Amino acid sequence: MNRLPATLRQLIAALRGLIVFTVICGIVYPVVMFGIAQGAFHHQANGSLVSYHGKVVGSSLLCQEFVSAQGSPLPQYFQPRPSDATSGAKNDYGCDPGFSAASNLGPDNPALVTLIRTRQRQIEAFDHVRASAIPPDAVTASASGLDPYISPQNAAIQVDRVASARHISPAQVRALVAANSKGRTLGFLGDPRVDVLTLNIALDEKYPA
Repeated sequence: MNRLPATLRQLIAALRGLIVFTVICGIVYPVVMFGIAQGAFHHQANGSLVSYHGKVVGSSLLCQEFVSAQGSPLPQYFQPRPSDATSGAKNDYGCDPGFSAASNLGPDNPALVTLIRTRQRQIEAFDHVRASAIPPDAVTASASGLDPYISPQNAAIQVDRVASARHISPAQVRALVAANSKGRTLGFLGDPRVDVLTLNIALDEKYPA
């Protein structure tokens, strides 16, 4: 016959349960998941890192700015979507994973409308295209600010500028865009997209600027 008070017996049972579930959920489960991830999905589990000439240059999951030291976009590279993921510090021009964020401005917010028009004018001058040809993703940031992809339409308006900067034909650039494009996931999820980082690496490999 257990002579311990009922309250103490309940506390001991709760402590045993805490220990058991801590071991299962806090040790066994994470170790098993880590092992499965490293064995079956090693590349993805380690950040989907992208290397160029043996050096890690980024991740296929994160956007990356291709700008000069002064923050000006480099004409020989395809440019990603605008990014609000920035600390605001000097030389931090966006795509900073430590500051993933959206502007949270509504579509009719005057500040966002002004910003979009400013970006349109910049793209008109940089890519020599009309505002009507500029797709939405070229002038708006993603919800995370870290979207590594651009739309095929966004890539298309940049082709002539990249070709001119690298002294190659637009057809050569379009071929690399096609090679670094992805369709809808499973054929129906999401939208077609172009991987900016791998596209720019392919350009440097085949047509160094």
